[in-house]
Amino acid sequence: MSFYQHPQSLCESNAIGKNTRIWAFSHILPKAVIGSDCNICDHVFIENDVLIGNNVTIKSGVQLWDGLRVEDNVFIGPNATFTNDRFPRSKQYPEAFPNTFIKKGASIGANATILPGITIGEGAMIGAGAVVTQSVPAGTLVVGNPARIVRYIDTETASLEQVSSAAGLPIPAKADQMALVKDMRGNLTFGEFERDVPFTPKRYFIVFDVPNHRIRGEHAHRVCHQYLLCLQGSCHVICDDGHTRKEYVLNSIQKGLHIPPMVWGIQYKYSADAMLLVFASEYYDADDYIRDYEEFKALKENA
Repeated sequence: MSFYQHPQSLCESNAIGKNTRIWAFSHILPKAVIGSDCNICDHVFIENDVLIGNNVTIKSGVQLWDGLRVEDNVFIGPNATFTNDRFPRSKQYPEAFPNTFIKKGASIGANATILPGITIGEGAMIGAGAVVTQSVPAGTLVVGNPARIVRYIDTETASLEQVSSAAGLPIPAKADQMALVKDMRGNLTFGEFERDVPFTPKRYFIVFDVPNHRIRGEHAHRVCHQYLLCLQGSCHVICDDGHTRKEYVLNSIQKGLHIPPMVWGIQYKYSADAMLLVFASEYYDADDYIRDYEEFKALKENA
């Protein structure tokens, strides 16, 4: 055999990759497919309709049920629990089990619970004991019950005054803040289109009353430019060019952020009083949106 099987394990599958190690008291059913260089620890059960990529670690006490798809370099912690039926009844089975996808490089902490039919995005990390009820975006850390995003992993925090055009990332329309005029009768801040805001907008929208745990954005535009101003409170903005990710904090009415086309944008960590004004260079067009991150990365790579 090209893989190692502990004598006290039961492996009924012939589709096991080179250098994979299967340890004691594990049971792998006949139709399961496991890649190379995987480590299947003690007391793991793997059902038939399960696909596992290369270099995957599955710690002790894990059961992988029909419908699970695990990509390369995934870590699954001890006693992590997967499910494949949202409404289970004894000896009653759905026509087909939904697929649950664990994307490349994701990590799932000990005792986490993953509901069926969702996707754990590339490089995401699920905290120990988290209960994941909906899909998790790529590169995020989620914790709690129900799981919520607490931060983005491998994201550089950047000042809005920091110009980083060499990295191809969005930069503010100006390297300094918007003008502020103070007066005993009240203060005033202003900007000029085509000067401070680097385009003439065709529409605007205002985002407000967003619960702190909610995520907005999560898309890119093919053509449309956007310019963001937080009129009240604060929010965090993630800008991702497909290779590097930066996080900006909008916490002043004077700070504006320009997001050009083909940059993946996310807004989260809204304060309770946050009010975000967004100017857009184009009228609304559903076809201008790219809402799938993998499609976005593919378009960037092929540009």
